[in-house]
Amino acid sequence: MYKTVLAAALLIFFSSAEAQSYPNKPIRWVVPYTGGGITDVVTRIVTQKMSGPLGQAIVVDNRPGANSILGSDLAAKAAPDGYTMVTVIAGYAANVTLYAGKLPFDPLKDLVPVSLAAIAPLVMTVNPNLPARDVKELIAYAKANPGTLNFGSSGIGAAAHLTCELFKQTVGIDIVHIPFKGTAPAMQAAMANDIQLLVDTPSSLMPQVRGGKLRALGMFSATRLPAYADVPTLAEAGGPALESSTWVLFMAPGGTPKEIVNRLAAETAKALGESDIRERLNQTGIEPVGNTSEQARQFLDAEIAKWAKVINAAGVKAEQ
Repeated sequence: MYKTVLAAALLIFFSSAEAQSYPNKPIRWVVPYTGGGITDVVTRIVTQKMSGPLGQAIVVDNRPGANSILGSDLAAKAAPDGYTMVTVIAGYAANVTLYAGKLPFDPLKDLVPVSLAAIAPLVMTVNPNLPARDVKELIAYAKANPGTLNFGSSGIGAAAHLTCELFKQTVGIDIVHIPFKGTAPAMQAAMANDIQLLVDTPSSLMPQVRGGKLRALGMFSATRLPAYADVPTLAEAGGPALESSTWVLFMAPGGTPKEIVNRLAAETAKALGESDIRERLNQTGIEPVGNTSEQARQFLDAEIAKWAKVINAAGVKAEQ
């Protein structure tokens, strides 16, 4: 009994000492996607700003594959010492339901939220040949022509896919999902009118809207985004008051000392409070956040519940 108590006390002592000296070597930050996307870009912008106050380099390690599962699993199985971190997006919340019981790690226990870094409300766009000029007209057209419109996404379970499923369920229309291997091919299909509707991040789609190759109908946000103030919200465009986004959330392996999690959350919030970071993100329709681990957990839990309801109602099945 004495040895057990002593061992526990020593473990607490050394864990506390390690947390107080943290960090004393570079931090590896896993991004489970390829470079250049919102996950990679936000992670690099924020961690670069964090590395100064932390006094250590933060090395971003892109590990794409299996709908982000490969990179997330790598981080989930890493030592819980604060030297391996991971960034997840909305697809992580969907994977909890899509791959229930099939993931190589427990998404609710093996990774713990550190801080919600940013939110990117999604924008609904259509091919310019579609006669609908706003969301109200799109709904009317879809109801008059059930099953004839196609919508694309960057893949099954992506925020763009599930947002359209939520839209379908809310307004009661029948449009057909065509999944692609990423946003770029889906966008090409939308511009070619192979699909008529595409929802994704403003940073991905608005350049094509500005070029006249797509038409923006509305933002899935409560208010207009400053960077795209000419684009109405979905509700303003005659649709339901739906809010939907992809987001960037920093996580650590389960069991990481609370002191380290809190330190990283504080540095994340501090970085996102810097005017240059906020301006850089806002210019592309990304809203900086930066909150506590507890607040990030509440947000993630709400997203998991939200998308589980949509997935089950739509009968969405994960890619095999």
